[in-house]
Amino acid sequence: MKPVKPYSLFSPQDVHLFCEGKHYRLYEKFGAHTLEHEGAQGTYFAVWAPNAQKVSVIGNFNSWHSESHALYPRWDGSGIWEGFIEGLTLGTLYKYAVRTQKGELLEKSDPFALSWEQNVQASSLISSTWYEWKDKAWMASRAEKNSLCAPLSVYELHLGSWKRENENPTRFLSYKEIESALVPYILEMGFTHVEFMPVMEHPYEPSWGYQITGFFAANSRFGPPQDLMHLIDVLHQNGIGVLLDWVPSHFPGDANGLHYFDGTFLYEHEDPRQGYHPQWNSHLFNYGRPEVKSFLISNALFWLERYHADGLRVDAVTSMLYLDYAREPDQWVPNQFGGNVNLEAKDFLEAFNRAIATYFPDTLSIAEESSDFPMLTKPVSQGGVGFGMKWMMGWMHDTLAYFSTEFDSRFEAHHKLTFSSVYMNNESYMMPLSHDEVVHGKSPLIYKMPGDEWQKFANLRALYTYMFTHPGAKLLFMGGEFGQTSEWDFAKGLDWSLLAHAPHKGLQRLVKDLNKLYRNEKALYQAQFSPQGFEWVEADDRQNSLYIYLRKTAPDSKAFEKVMVVLNLKPQVLDYRIGVGSEQSWEVVLNSDDTIYGGSGVKAELQSLEKIPWKQHEQSFRLQVPPLCALVLKQRPEKNLK
Repeated sequence: MKPVKPYSLFSPQDVHLFCEGKHYRLYEKFGAHTLEHEGAQGTYFAVWAPNAQKVSVIGNFNSWHSESHALYPRWDGSGIWEGFIEGLTLGTLYKYAVRTQKGELLEKSDPFALSWEQNVQASSLISSTWYEWKDKAWMASRAEKNSLCAPLSVYELHLGSWKRENENPTRFLSYKEIESALVPYILEMGFTHVEFMPVMEHPYEPSWGYQITGFFAANSRFGPPQDLMHLIDVLHQNGIGVLLDWVPSHFPGDANGLHYFDGTFLYEHEDPRQGYHPQWNSHLFNYGRPEVKSFLISNALFWLERYHADGLRVDAVTSMLYLDYAREPDQWVPNQFGGNVNLEAKDFLEAFNRAIATYFPDTLSIAEESSDFPMLTKPVSQGGVGFGMKWMMGWMHDTLAYFSTEFDSRFEAHHKLTFSSVYMNNESYMMPLSHDEVVHGKSPLIYKMPGDEWQKFANLRALYTYMFTHPGAKLLFMGGEFGQTSEWDFAKGLDWSLLAHAPHKGLQRLVKDLNKLYRNEKALYQAQFSPQGFEWVEADDRQNSLYIYLRKTAPDSKAFEKVMVVLNLKPQVLDYRIGVGSEQSWEVVLNSDDTIYGGSGVKAELQSLEKIPWKQHEQSFRLQVPPLCALVLKQRPEKNLK
């Protein structure tokens, strides 16, 4: 094998931007790149290891010999080691042999590798992200599809456990096998987007993908990078957006990973109070180091550019923003002002969101954030952090707490379903019923509901209708759409056989119809992040556990439309009078108690509009509301009032 030749893809400007924390396409420079140099085919390598004594490329091409292919350190003090090895092609296994200043030899996988092996001490593979995309129409229109004024209904799934092979339930389906089943299913169910739990390479399956070692590598359990691209491509060709979970909050301490990369704490803080997270047994990025900032933002843009992702859901933002997150008083270091906000992480997130807005303005950035950190979804130019949306964790906790309450006690919890209206316009929210709510002893959604089997399903149907008609984007974890009866297990497929039973099939049919309703009724999405899009009609009937609200299009829309939602959250039929403010009549367009959904079939009888004043309204009508039911009514014109 021929020796390493000097070569560089870095210009002085590249190095300057990298060291300033402002190079956002490092994946074009670092890593392994097959190319031609001096008339010979081979591979260029570049890695950042500023404190190393020596860095070599080892692999199956040189019997993993640490002395035979040493890289050259750049003269400019950037800490970049690089060089060209003739004859190395796609599929070659390699690592970096990093000799520390103390003489220790570390074998590290490439932080920028596009593919990794599947084993604990996984090597990198020389790979490519070349792919001929066929989603031009989607890419040209996705700004409209990702708009906050568009319906956004997200199906969250874990690739390894959405579905397994019937004959061999321990075997993963490949990207291609998932594609053939998932695309028609999402089309049938009517979700606008899918969200994949982390698709980046990780060695430990029980981490669900959140302990990432290969930040630029697609999970090779399911196939090569191009197969994941093809899955995303076909979803796009069918009008379905793709969101990816992204984890810039922490990384594991695997020997071949980022931890202690060049014999020093390079990517993480040295002080464990800042660089180690006891809750996750993982290491925290040093957001104040410019080169680390360049690495992370480049990684975000990589998935948007090379994989055509339509947005990133940023994991564990709360843990990034607060220095004392899940720590005892002696386990954290205050910021320069004595506070608990991680100012470096905040600056990083602002830079990340600025980069997204600059280079991919038609994509979404979504924060999983459980505190009330101010201005999270406001533009950086206005003093905000710049996210497009954040998960509405308060809504999720209150909603699940209410619907798990016994019927006779619901009057005491009545405010849990009205409280969100106090703060729903503070940020741009996505309402999540995510994987986190159906694991670790929390029980599946269906068994959070009180009562007998019929009441459990009726409750869940009402909850879903409430969710789909509440302002904000929607997110539902896989299995929730048909009432999965066991907690989510990453090592098993969903129990699709449940769909042979009418209650489960009916629940799935309801979610399908709710998606259709949400997408078809502008009043449910056009002003979903505006105070003008919501109005209470009845918020205080604790005794009957009944709620009524309006969803509306923006007043300046071409055709002003209204939708009325009535929630009867007790197991009894109600005969209810509802006041309205103008000459109008209504018709029921969805009844969660309908027999097609597994309901009791009590008819939602609606009387004609009458000139009978009711609660400050000049007109009113009577409505029979089925038990444990959600009704959606649409306004219809009526000229002759009784």
